Amino acid sequence: MTILRIATRRSALALWQAEHVAARLRAAHTGLDVELLPMSTRGDEVLDTPLAAIGGKGLFLKELEYALLEGRADLAAHSLKDVPAVLEEPFALPAILERADPADAFVSNRYASLAQLPHGARVGTSSLRRQAQLRAARPDLELLDLRGNVNTRLARLDNGDYDAIILACAGLRRLGLENRITATMAAPDWLPGVGQGAIAIETRAGDEATAALLAPLHHVKTAACVRAERALNRALAGDCSVPIGAFATLEGERLHLHGLVGDASDGTLLRADAEGHAGDPEALGEHVAGMLRGQGAEALLGKGANGAQG
Repeated sequence: MTILRIATRRSALALWQAEHVAARLRAAHTGLDVELLPMSTRGDEVLDTPLAAIGGKGLFLKELEYALLEGRADLAAHSLKDVPAVLEEPFALPAILERADPADAFVSNRYASLAQLPHGARVGTSSLRRQAQLRAARPDLELLDLRGNVNTRLARLDNGDYDAIILACAGLRRLGLENRITATMAAPDWLPGVGQGAIAIETRAGDEATAALLAPLHHVKTAACVRAERALNRALAGDCSVPIGAFATLEGERLHLHGLVGDASDGTLLRADAEGHAGDPEALGEHVAGMLRGQGAEALLGKGANGAQG
């Protein structure tokens, strides 16, 4: 009997995603034994500092990647939005699962929408992408850092630390917390994170046997969309120190990509969108990145690189 081991973070959402991958694999391959290897990552452990200040979202992957390299795991399940734009050479992403709801969720116990928040309301999020869009829409708000797993963030809202918080709809729905979504913040008016809502499976590069087992889980349409988004992010050298949003949709053979670069300190937002052929998502992503650079994105990217945005 073949045994596959999935490295995963220990959070409830990460474990749900890994169990979902395991169930899909068992359904696709009779007799396949799939086990989970739950692990703690530095991104999970350091909660009192913005991610941009301690190394970015890649900190959610490192320990899982060590497990792959050491042979303790055969694959790792990730939220694609946490996977860096440039994957290190020993690794590959052979499967992207069908995307769930990519939108952000406005979550509040007292107010029905962002527009209904009172002047000076406290909103929790550590995402610079979310902060930039919040600042653009409501410059009067007090934006406060908020990290931790989904239940921790909701508990802090319920404790009165914030008037509202912004979370990913997909995470809330996967944990059975859809009732906590007060309002949906959706594209194109509000752009999600790159790859948001999609689960990515990482393996060692060249592990063709595992890649073959993962093939039935790969969703071609989702992959085309997120490849365009990740190409935009890569072309802008994006990481969590710069607010970048992107969202692609596919109709027939045509991809439509919306991109955004922002400034979380003053709410400046640069937007661009274009269409391209589904057969070359990377070209579309690079094209929209070029459009953003033409609007002056370099200055905002430089601010992020210098740490000006925290």
